[in-house]
Amino acid sequence: MAVKEILLLGNPKLYDRSEPIAEDDLDPVRAAAEDLHDTLLDFRKRYGAGRAIAAPQIGCMKRLIYLFIHEPVVFINPRLEDLSREMIEVWDDCMCFPDLLVRVQRHKACTVRFKDLEWHDRTMRLSGDLSELLQHEYDHLDGILAVSRAMDGRSFALRSRKRQ
Repeated sequence: MAVKEILLLGNPKLYDRSEPIAEDDLDPVRAAAEDLHDTLLDFRKRYGAGRAIAAPQIGCMKRLIYLFIHEPVVFINPRLEDLSREMIEVWDDCMCFPDLLVRVQRHKACTVRFKDLEWHDRTMRLSGDLSELLQHEYDHLDGILAVSRAMDGRSFALRSRKRQ
């Protein structure tokens, strides 16, 4: 469909909670998923990073996540469950602040339940970096940014300076 503008840190819309999707909304959701795909691939081309994107990042306030690593996966109305007690610490990045890294803690494993584009129930058990990734995108659906989950006041770094 189209590459959309990614909302940047400071945009008040990023802090809004997204609305659930009804089965009747599948046609516009398919269009939004195509926009998420195009936007993700454009971001990858420009920044060399990007594995997933949540609809609120392009101003679409619906509970929709698009992941594309080896193949595309569309998560409609995802729910995180069975969060592990074990946590991992990561330097999180985000398309909404492409040069900023934020040190956060996330659950090492989780289960995500969701609807796919055919409105079928799906379940995935994720661990490690995929668990962290889905938790990050899920937070976007609730208006939570990684900067709000920073471990402390020293948990910020510029990507352009971090590798030096």
